[in-house]
Amino acid sequence: MRVVHYINQFFGGLGGEEHANIPPEVRAGAVGPGRLLSQLLPDDAEVVATVICGDNYGAEHPNQVAATVAAQVRESHADLLLAGPCFQSGRYGIAAGAVCAAVQQELNVPSVAAMFQDNPGVDLYREHIYIVDSGDEVGRMRDVLARMALLGTKLVNGEDPGLPTDIGYFPRGLLRSQFVDKTAAERLTDMLLAKLRGQPYEPEVPIDAAAPTAPPLPVADLSKATVALVTDGGLVPNGNPDGIPLAFAKVWGAYGIAGKETLSPDEYDVSHGGYDNRPVRTDPHRLMPVDVLRDLEREGVIGRLHQEFLSTTGNLNPINNSRRMGREMAQRLMDAGVDAVILTST
Repeated sequence: MRVVHYINQFFGGLGGEEHANIPPEVRAGAVGPGRLLSQLLPDDAEVVATVICGDNYGAEHPNQVAATVAAQVRESHADLLLAGPCFQSGRYGIAAGAVCAAVQQELNVPSVAAMFQDNPGVDLYREHIYIVDSGDEVGRMRDVLARMALLGTKLVNGEDPGLPTDIGYFPRGLLRSQFVDKTAAERLTDMLLAKLRGQPYEPEVPIDAAAPTAPPLPVADLSKATVALVTDGGLVPNGNPDGIPLAFAKVWGAYGIAGKETLSPDEYDVSHGGYDNRPVRTDPHRLMPVDVLRDLEREGVIGRLHQEFLSTTGNLNPINNSRRMGREMAQRLMDAGVDAVILTST
């Protein structure tokens, strides 16, 4: 069994954030955690090549990276692609998911990634590829690599990978018929009684519950506050400089409005496939009310309008990926001294 391994610049031994923009490069044999992986694979298996790529480059150019990895898998006559473990690194997870999905779809070569459950790559790719739950501790590297090797070997050999709990991969949303000892009514009754008694039980349908978010304290004095505009409605300057897609956006943009009293429809476009955005193309203020905020600024209702607005597309976006972009946006606004945000949607 011939294996190609995809890892980021850190695990590839090239460095940290200062090397996050390097394009993919190929090394013969196993590198970094791939050396341990080689020991955990079956005796007749070999890591024949390792593709190393910077986190920024991988997340920002997933198609190009996927093409490079697919070419290496084809050239190496590989039977399996393994990516990661990525743990909590969102950029790494997004890139790993993209390359695995592309190789599996284009070459019909089994692919397995590994990452933490809150990694945005899980929500983006769990329905398309097998993703082993790595947890959030790098110290579990050996255990995670062993489960990746076991699952990958089963897929290459055409064996049933078993239930997600058997090896520890994330459920893919697939339902399979199987024989059980109790009827649905009996199982439901057992779960209900366990819940009423405060005993542990496992629902048959996973329920994702969003953690509650505490509302922020009110702004003490709006007349002295810096107010920013943020939207998930996809308003972008003509040409869409950040390449925000119509759906499943992994990026967001910040666009200057310093000195602008209004937004001309000749200068802006909409990148969002989830609503009829012709009214916004006719009048961008329907989504980004710069004109009204300028009036409030002159009237002293607010201190000042922030010099840029932030924009992305909320269409069909997994919750963890949305959280990641929200944290990045919030950090930029806090660093700029923004006191309040008006979030406009579709």
